[in-house]
Amino acid sequence: MKAETNLDLLIQDSNLSAELKNIAEKVRSNQRISFDEGIILYENAELGYLGVLANFIREKRHGDITYFNRNFHIEPTNLCIYDCKFCSYSVLIKEKSQGWEYTMEEMLEIVKKYDGQPVTEVHLVGGVLPQYDLKFYSELFTAIHQHRPELHVKALTPVEYHYIFKKAKIDYATGMKLMKEAGLNSIPGGGAEIFAPEIREIIAKDKCTGEQWLQIHEEWHKLGMRSNATMLYGHIEEFKHRVDHLDQLRTLQDRTGGFQTFIPLKFRNQDNQMSHIPEVSVIEDLRNYAISRIYLDNFDHIKAYWAMISRSTAQLSLNFGVDDIDGTLDDTTKIYSMAGAEEQHPAMSTQELVELIKQIGRHPVERDTMYTTITDYNDYQFPEVEKPKYYQLPVIN
Repeated sequence: MKAETNLDLLIQDSNLSAELKNIAEKVRSNQRISFDEGIILYENAELGYLGVLANFIREKRHGDITYFNRNFHIEPTNLCIYDCKFCSYSVLIKEKSQGWEYTMEEMLEIVKKYDGQPVTEVHLVGGVLPQYDLKFYSELFTAIHQHRPELHVKALTPVEYHYIFKKAKIDYATGMKLMKEAGLNSIPGGGAEIFAPEIREIIAKDKCTGEQWLQIHEEWHKLGMRSNATMLYGHIEEFKHRVDHLDQLRTLQDRTGGFQTFIPLKFRNQDNQMSHIPEVSVIEDLRNYAISRIYLDNFDHIKAYWAMISRSTAQLSLNFGVDDIDGTLDDTTKIYSMAGAEEQHPAMSTQELVELIKQIGRHPVERDTMYTTITDYNDYQFPEVEKPKYYQLPVIN
């Protein structure tokens, strides 16, 4: 195992500081690192060091396997009652002319567009509006399953659920139980941003707190269901806020085991109220992926959204702890592109995604939402596309 050899060589490096050597030895022996050691990694660890540790963990868990799925997005509206400073996607209700609001029938028509196609998941998330209430989403989830029972519904964040349940005057436990009964299969990780109240108060003061975000996921986990988690990084937060965020996720995961995947989300500064804040570098992106992999020892998967960070950075991330690069997509999401992501029309075929993974020597596996293998593409041969016929023309001297 090359990753193991690289870690052993790193530990033997006489130039390595005692504290970084101790962290590396902990990773080697599968011991948990502390909060203070998380700070040390952010403040003192170079990219190469972090890559060796994170790749060791990644390959110990998954080998060369890199997961992806076939999904599509439904974004019900970009109008929102909340005013998050980092958001380039949603617009306030008073600016309604700039937005869209899908009816239930329009959303079901989007689902029907994929009839006969091998998609396994619909990812549904958007702005928060009063008309999208408990009754609306219960009926929508049920209708999707009635039309296509095998389609996995991954929908809404705690931001939406907090508002919906408060409006319905029910507690989180009751609300999540009703959502499960209506056909909700899992919860995406959005809306976490940064849990630290002093940061959240500035960038997203109106919506649910970090504590409420965690409570909703915990109630969902108590039902035996799974969810994802995210962290928005690279804006006004400090390293201590990132480690605190990771630590709170790790603590809840110790208690419930309900999280599947962690997705670091890079702050993008186009067309939002924080556009004056420069974006962090690709190096910092890779460092953050690696530290997340090292710190979250009880999370199975670390995901990079290729549509947000670019295809080339997604490839690099696969050597820094990432084992999942999300789905094929097909230009059904505007959340990333409106914030200034490199992919302005994010779409990739299965063959393109498989080739992207294989180009760096990784093993592509199509999964469903619960990480059950659908197709192993390691030795898969795609049918050749018929090449156009060319006719030799006479050469005129």
